Order: sequence, then structure tokens, then C-alpha cells
Amino acid sequence: MTVTTLPSHLPSTMRAAVLRAPRELEIQERPVPRPGPGQVLVRIEAVGICGSDVHYYEHGRIADFVVRSPMVLGHEPGGTVVALGPGARRHQPGQLVSVEPGVPCGTCAQCRRGRYNLCPDVSFYATPPVDGALCEYVAVDENFAHPVPDRLTAEAAALLEPLSVGVWASRKGRVTPGSRVLVTGAGPIGLVAAQTARAFGATEVVVSDIAPHRLDLARQLGATATVDARDTGLAATGFAPDVLLECSGVPAVIDEAIRTVGRAGRAVLVGMGGDSVPLPLAHVQNFEIEVTGTFRYANTWPTAIALAASGEVRLDRLVSHRYGLEEAGQALTAAARDRTTIKPLVRPQPS
Repeated sequence: MTVTTLPSHLPSTMRAAVLRAPRELEIQERPVPRPGPGQVLVRIEAVGICGSDVHYYEHGRIADFVVRSPMVLGHEPGGTVVALGPGARRHQPGQLVSVEPGVPCGTCAQCRRGRYNLCPDVSFYATPPVDGALCEYVAVDENFAHPVPDRLTAEAAALLEPLSVGVWASRKGRVTPGSRVLVTGAGPIGLVAAQTARAFGATEVVVSDIAPHRLDLARQLGATATVDARDTGLAATGFAPDVLLECSGVPAVIDEAIRTVGRAGRAVLVGMGGDSVPLPLAHVQNFEIEVTGTFRYANTWPTAIALAASGEVRLDRLVSHRYGLEEAGQALTAAARDRTTIKPLVRPQPS
């Protein structure tokens, strides 16, 4: 089946949550996109709310990325394929998929070397000026709509995006069986990073945070120990990890955490903080610590799908709030209103 127009059973218009200005979100009626060559049309059933969505909502920008015209937020979508564009062959209508939100050019030097997350011409959902997925339908390149098994839900399909961040972090840190891992920050990314590290074979995974409910969830999800950073410094634990997965983005935490990393260890900076952070250079040099950043992910979805489908990573436990599309503004402010928030989800389809 290939189409250049929508099947008759699909609507011609859809609702979308559009950011018009900081803290100004409007539900608009827009045309349902037509899938182009090699694309599929996906009926969006769940979208995770990320910290970057919240930052765009509150400030209208992140660093050099500025919202200059109305934009749809949301880059963690899961849903069902409902139509195929010309030449699309990888899916059948009815297939549940997780949408990888960044489509690279495929021809630049970074793409050719497999590092498509570093493609300078990537089109990434909810990064100005590209619209995201807080809407009822999206058209996407069929290669970036990843089929998921029936035992996973649309919500889990959506949360494969943050899980991919955790998979990429563990790969960058070269977590292997027997690794000792410290995860700083127990937000959604820290929680999937900790679970991924355990799934990759780490025998010790210590998670630090200042929120007791997040630390409790980290223990339930497999952390071997937790540190309440409100009253215990990382140095006082005596834990010298092989790998640091820094997911807080807090400059003081980054400095303290790197100082704990053992000889020839690796520090992976995942959390987004300020433009510059202090670096304990003497420790890095004397212990030959490898320090690396991460930017999104590349080729992570097959692993993420396998981890979620096997139960080694529990994505359902991250969901703390659910909202309809008309409540997207509440989803974006959930963490500010409720300190127990972990991961809000938006369900765009009418109930």
C-alpha cells in the first residue's frame, strides 16, 4: 500500500499543542501531514515530556536554539502506523512504533562514519524550527519509526527515547560486566541510565540525588546503593567508580563526582547544566580519567527495545502523571507543581 493522499477513514485535520511564546501554549487545528516518499504516517498515542520541552516552554530558547515562530513541542513519541508514503515498505498499518525524533542528512562525514547524532544538518523534533510530536499525527522517515513488540505499550514506545540516552551513556562509558558505576541525578535519565548500566553487567550501581522519592525508586529499579546528597558527600562513601554517568548537570555535583572516579576511569557528562563547569584537572590528569560529553544517541533503538521488552529496564515505573493533549500546559508545569513528578506523559488522542 502506498499513498499520496490520506486514506478515507483518516481525518483531514488534527489537534496540535503549539508554543506561541514563553508560557503561551495553544491548541490549534492543523492539517494531518501527508507522508512523503519513504515516510509513514504515525498516529501519536503517547509523548513523554522532557526537560528541554519545559525549558522551551518557560524561556523560549535553549542556548543558541531560539523559538522564533510557533512550534510544536515533544520529541518522545510512540504510536501506530496508519498510512504509508510512496515507496515505504518497512511497515504495515497497525504496527506500533517508537519514533526516533532526529533524522540526519545521511551523507555528511559524521553520518558516513556512523555518528549521525553529530550530523550538522539533522532535523530533530521540537528543536527550532522543527515541529515536535505534541499532536495527533506525524509523518516520519520509515527508517526512524522503529517497530516494537506487542508486549510493549505505546507509553513504553515513547519512553524508548530517554532510554536511548541511557544506552548511549553506558556505551560511551564502556560499561561492561563487573563495572562499578556511579550515577549522579535520579531524574528520568538517571533512572534509565542506572537500569541500563545494570543490564550491561555492572555489579555495583550507586545513585545519588537530593530527592528521597527518586532515590527510593532507584533502589526499586535495581540500584545497589543510593546516596542522599543532602547529608552525605560522595567522597564520604568511599566508592571509587570505574564509570561516572553524570545526569544532574549541576556544576558542583560534576566537580565532586569526577573526584571520586578511580584510576583510568571514565566520566560521561549526560546532564545539561551551564555553559562551563569546574574540572578537577589534577585528579583527571593524575588518574588518567577520560571525560566525554554525550549528544543524543546513534543506533540505540534495537538495544533499547530489547532491554524494555525483556523487562531488564522498567519504563512503566517512570510514568508519574498522564494528561490529554488539551492539558499539555499542565504536563509541562507538572514538575514545578508537584515535587514527586518523575515523567509526565501526554496522550494526544481523544479518550
